[in-house]
Amino acid sequence: MGKLDGKVAIVTGAGRGLGRAYALRLAGLGAKVAVTDINLKSYTEFEAEAKAMTADSTVDEINAITEAIGIEMDVRDEKAVQAMVKQVMDKWGRIDILVCNAGGGRGRPMDTKASTIETSLLHLVTEMNYYGTVYCVNAVAPVMKAQHSGKIVTVSSVAGLGPSTDGGYAHYGAAKAAILHYTRYLAQDLGPYGITANCIAPGTITTGRIVASVMPGSADANSDRTEKVAVRRLGNVEDCAKVVEFLTTDLSDYVTGQCIAIDGGLLRS
Repeated sequence: MGKLDGKVAIVTGAGRGLGRAYALRLAGLGAKVAVTDINLKSYTEFEAEAKAMTADSTVDEINAITEAIGIEMDVRDEKAVQAMVKQVMDKWGRIDILVCNAGGGRGRPMDTKASTIETSLLHLVTEMNYYGTVYCVNAVAPVMKAQHSGKIVTVSSVAGLGPSTDGGYAHYGAAKAAILHYTRYLAQDLGPYGITANCIAPGTITTGRIVASVMPGSADANSDRTEKVAVRRLGNVEDCAKVVEFLTTDLSDYVTGQCIAIDGGLLRS
């Protein structure tokens, strides 16, 4: 018996990378998983992501383990999010887990300093991360309240815990900080209904997108990043998926309103 047998999970941004790892981890524990992404084959954008795939999509990978449905939608579109939740309810009749993974950054750290953020990038990244998280929670919360149970995991970042030394990627860091503080409010709001809400803050995780587009444009682009990490290695998607497992199973029943940094002991000073 898996820890999540009979449970239903929604993982946003699960077409590749971290979201895919979270969805596969929950499926491996027995959950039925709704895989959502703006493009369910988004892995094709990055060679490393494409090589990691074992089937045509995350949905196909999970259907070899348990049961999955795939829904293409943009978390910035509130009506699309609500329609996605309705589709999951029509299919399975319950929602036990929500992992608000969709988001990420746009632009390069060197081009997104705190005092020179492009307005279009500010709106895009804030909507993708913060607004998208709130829209997903707003849509799922009534279901979980009626069940009097549920586990919500939001995704911040070490960029939301402290600034970069050069002030770059400020739009992303600020949006991720907002998600973290929102989660604290969420825990207080939903706790009386038997629902927990926790946040994870990944450090430098070597997904295809991060390696290809974020790391080269950062202040540390030409340095050995592992020297700032206590365990002397960068993170991988499974490092984060293991913490999501903790936060979505009975192991964390008395944990809520918390943020867990998954950064290997990153030195931020």
